[in-house]
Amino acid sequence: MKIWVDADACPVVIKEILFRAAERTRIELLLVANRSVRIPSSPFIQFIRVPAGLDVADNEIVKRLSAGDLVITSDIPLAAEVVEKGGHALNPRGELYTEENIQDRLSMRDFMDTLRASGVDTGGPSALSRSDRNYFANQLDKFLTGYTGNR
Repeated sequence: MKIWVDADACPVVIKEILFRAAERTRIELLLVANRSVRIPSSPFIQFIRVPAGLDVADNEIVKRLSAGDLVITSDIPLAAEVVEKGGHALNPRGELYTEENIQDRLSMRDFMDTLRASGVDTGGPSALSRSDRNYFANQLDKFLTGYTGNR
């Protein structure tokens, strides 16, 4: 298993949690972005730079993803592709996207896009709180503990 990160939009604090997890578990962590991302020197952490463009990083992740890999993303269409390909997707707030919930999330995203396109101010997501960070770290740990327990 590998951990892939949609790194362009991933908050720094979440990346730091992921860096520590990769070192602790010795699981390969790959950050994919179209601009430079600072990473620590580690045999378990890599940065993959892709050209700028709509969904280029997402497409690279999907192309390289293997069933069972974990992807960290807040991009719901990317999460849907990951789940469809047999991977796991976890957002920076700790929500695991699954076959059971991804269609509902896509429908809600599309509905909100329609509202925004018609001029309705839907606001954006709230800032990542300390409890969000803790929840993400706990969910990541729970996921990785289940994985490493099966190795």
